[in-house]
Amino acid sequence: MTSTVAKATPAPARRRPRIAPALTYLSLVLASLVVLVPLAVVFLTSLKTPDEVAEGGALSLPGNWLNLGNYATAFSDGKMLPAFANTAFILLFSITGTVLIGSMTAYAVDRFRFRAKKPVMALFLIATLVPGVTTQVATFQVVNSFGLFNSLWAPILLYMGTDIVSIYIFLQFIRGIPVSLDEAARLDGANSLTIYWKIILPLLKPAIATVVIIKGITVYNDFYIPFLYMPSEDLGTISTALFRFKGPFGAHWEHISAGTVLVIVPTLIVFLFLQRYIYNGFARGATK
Repeated sequence: MTSTVAKATPAPARRRPRIAPALTYLSLVLASLVVLVPLAVVFLTSLKTPDEVAEGGALSLPGNWLNLGNYATAFSDGKMLPAFANTAFILLFSITGTVLIGSMTAYAVDRFRFRAKKPVMALFLIATLVPGVTTQVATFQVVNSFGLFNSLWAPILLYMGTDIVSIYIFLQFIRGIPVSLDEAARLDGANSLTIYWKIILPLLKPAIATVVIIKGITVYNDFYIPFLYMPSEDLGTISTALFRFKGPFGAHWEHISAGTVLVIVPTLIVFLFLQRYIYNGFARGATK
């Protein structure tokens, strides 16, 4: 007698819960709205007339989409051209100084052996935890004693000397460079400065690109330091140039919005073209 073997029917596969992807997409949409809605308000306001700004809502559409008079006013009355020149000057020296000082400091901390190494690293960590506003009184007195107040060198000095994040970025990359390269160079008669300049610094190109982009955007958008240390109108930057349209009896929001768009466009273009260097730099620095 032949026995029939009942084939077991496979159990239906469990359906994956769809609530997790839905929450993920919902959070992405909300995050996008948080970023895009203010930009849309600024762009729409830049195309409106003063009456439309006063009577309409934040997201109301302008009557004339080709109204570029606010941009012309913001560029001329806001003295945007000198402001761009001052900002470029500050960016050039600030970023160059940050790269050299940060990479040299990271090289010395990682490669040299000295007793105060751990206290120095602890001080770097403490410096990142101290709010910068709490030290502005002492900082202002130091800058003023050097005779740098109301000059372009005041923000340059502050931007170069207060960037602990750049030091940590360089430090993570230098720890991934084999020490055997230093030892081989020393056998050939190279000193520490030669090793840094000809071996370490060329290998830090990804870290340099990351620091240049992050530091450049930070300096480009900073308002507090230029406003505090360069009160003269001739020394304005693009961030302080927008403050010219704020008067004691109100603000010309259509002109401020047009100037804001002019300020945002260069940063947006640079970020779109160089964003992969930012992500790759942070990812490589985190895995080293």
